[in-house]
Amino acid sequence: MSRPGGSAWLQRVVPVLVLVGLMWLSELLDLLTPLRLDGYGIRPRDPDGLVGVVLSPFLHLGLGHLVANTSGLLVLGALLAWTTRHLWLVTAGVVLLGGLGVWLLGGPNTVVIGASGVVYGYAAFLAVYGFAARRLAPAMAGLFVVLVYGGLLWGVLPLREGVSWQGHLFGALAGVGLALWLGRQDRTARRA
Repeated sequence: MSRPGGSAWLQRVVPVLVLVGLMWLSELLDLLTPLRLDGYGIRPRDPDGLVGVVLSPFLHLGLGHLVANTSGLLVLGALLAWTTRHLWLVTAGVVLLGGLGVWLLGGPNTVVIGASGVVYGYAAFLAVYGFAARRLAPAMAGLFVVLVYGGLLWGVLPLREGVSWQGHLFGALAGVGLALWLGRQDRTARRA
């Protein structure tokens, strides 16, 4: 598959722009109204906390948290849109699979919010997809991600209080699983 040109690439990057726009909108609502949206994050093993699987990427602990996730999503999302046509599927898969992992195995009595699980999922997908699909350009993009974002690896370990390492870990695992699955599918489709 060839790399998308101008308008095709812009169409592919829409899911990231929508995600980032909704993140900023929800944070503005949280700051300017008494809604307290952050309570709708993932509450592990609480049936009422399942809604957080879908909502948590849109909720942040403040502007610093939001800016950090925005920059990672924009860079990695743009790179993902350039390397594969699966951005919608990868985004939905990382949100749902990563979020369910946190809901099932996250820390008790916690509320997990933020899009860092998606950032980790995108980074892990990019690192693996090109090799799984056996395509040079995505593999080179994956090497770039490993070199530039390799420090993210420490975020999947329980080293810092108040940071959802489980969100990072399950987002990354979802990204790897999706990269292996979609990479194999794309490789098989190219042979047919």
